[in-house]
Amino acid sequence: MSGNRDTIESNLRLHVDRLAGLIGPRTLSKPKTIQASIGYIENQWSEMSYAISRECYDADGDEATNLVVESPGSKRSDEIVVLGAHYDTVFCTPGADDNASAVAVMLEVSRLLRDHVGKRTARYVAFACEEPPYFHTGSMGSQHHARQSRSRGDKIVGMLCLEMVGYYSLAKGSQAVPPGIPKWMQRFFPQRGNFLAAVGNMPSWKLCLQFRRGFKRGTRRMPLFSICLPEKIHEIRLSDNSSFWDQGYPALMLTDTSFLRNPNYHQASDTPETLDYPRMTEVTLGVAAALRKLLG
Repeated sequence: MSGNRDTIESNLRLHVDRLAGLIGPRTLSKPKTIQASIGYIENQWSEMSYAISRECYDADGDEATNLVVESPGSKRSDEIVVLGAHYDTVFCTPGADDNASAVAVMLEVSRLLRDHVGKRTARYVAFACEEPPYFHTGSMGSQHHARQSRSRGDKIVGMLCLEMVGYYSLAKGSQAVPPGIPKWMQRFFPQRGNFLAAVGNMPSWKLCLQFRRGFKRGTRRMPLFSICLPEKIHEIRLSDNSSFWDQGYPALMLTDTSFLRNPNYHQASDTPETLDYPRMTEVTLGVAAALRKLLG
């Protein structure tokens, strides 16, 4: 796996600009924005020569669409590693960090690994309907995909959920600790928002360890804070990873920690120029190396 940092950064900027700058808020209540988003993501994957599947389902009376591509594995192709990101937003925000940043990284990881044949199958999924009014309901795209995977008997050995991966700060005090963390633990958490977090539930600890080892192979420049916590700490269930936990699959949320760091969370100010593209490039390299390790 090789990737020119300048090329990756340029591509990341393009993806975020198209999704958040050109299309803007992406909701089912504005169907043209969803169709434009689907078209953009499909066009990118088509250029990489992926075969794209549309996973359409009913979301409270509207048609929602997950997009899926796969790279089959060689020796253990029945075992699947999923990398996913939601492409929708809340109605009031262009959603540069939430979640164009994650879609951009997913696209570039899938580009970097296009010619990699692992022992396991790589599955990339662009999820619909992560945001309200679908959040924490059965109409989330990830809920639908995880349920379908379980009903098919898919052997998902790990799911990596990209959730807001573009906002970073070196300022002391720029990183808050989840309110659900006990007081005695809080001193072990970083105070500067300069890292990517990899967060799992307790049954996902092996996946978390493997991810960390792989990520460090890909980049030495990007700090990684990895931790597994009980699901009663509700902040760790705030994205698509929880849909896979609900079906008994190991999963991690990969995140800049969202509202614990980014003041533009769910605001009109979540725009492309607020993101740190050099650090997003390091995230891309790290996630690609980790995925490669998980694929074998």
